[in-house]
Amino acid sequence: MNEFCVVLVRPRDPNNIGACARAMGNFGLSDLRVVDPYPPVWREAVSAVGVSDILQHAQKCDTLDQALADVHFSLASTALKNRDLTQHIVTLPHLNERLAQRAQGRTAFVFGNEKTGLSNEDIERCDEVLNIPTVSKQPSINLAQAVILTCYELSRRPDFVPIRTPGQEGKFPT
Repeated sequence: MNEFCVVLVRPRDPNNIGACARAMGNFGLSDLRVVDPYPPVWREAVSAVGVSDILQHAQKCDTLDQALADVHFSLASTALKNRDLTQHIVTLPHLNERLAQRAQGRTAFVFGNEKTGLSNEDIERCDEVLNIPTVSKQPSINLAQAVILTCYELSRRPDFVPIRTPGQEGKFPT
């Protein structure tokens, strides 16, 4: 799934950065880009169980434009509450249908920080908006949870190859 990258914009919590990298690793993504991370947080985030390679190879970018420079299609993940959006909105259950229609090339999933999400300007830099439907009482999702839900939805694509499938024989501990 090398055609996809995850972009975190101004993340604030090293645990969330590590959890995002782990979610990516769980579902075969490895291209992580981090825009303007808070330096102490970024230094603390360099280890996450089983995915230190993703964090060590993550691109640190000064701007969202820099993170999207080689991207052909981008989706800004955001809650819809209090947003006046002009882009097409794709809900997570319809993500793979929409991806099947896009032009070939790298696709970026852009996520905002834990406190404020993406700014309106960041959203406008993206081609479309990705929304994870939730109840109105709790319209937004934790950053790492949003990344893992998106990665899981990508794993439902026909070209996804899991490491192990149910019923597959293997050497397991006794």
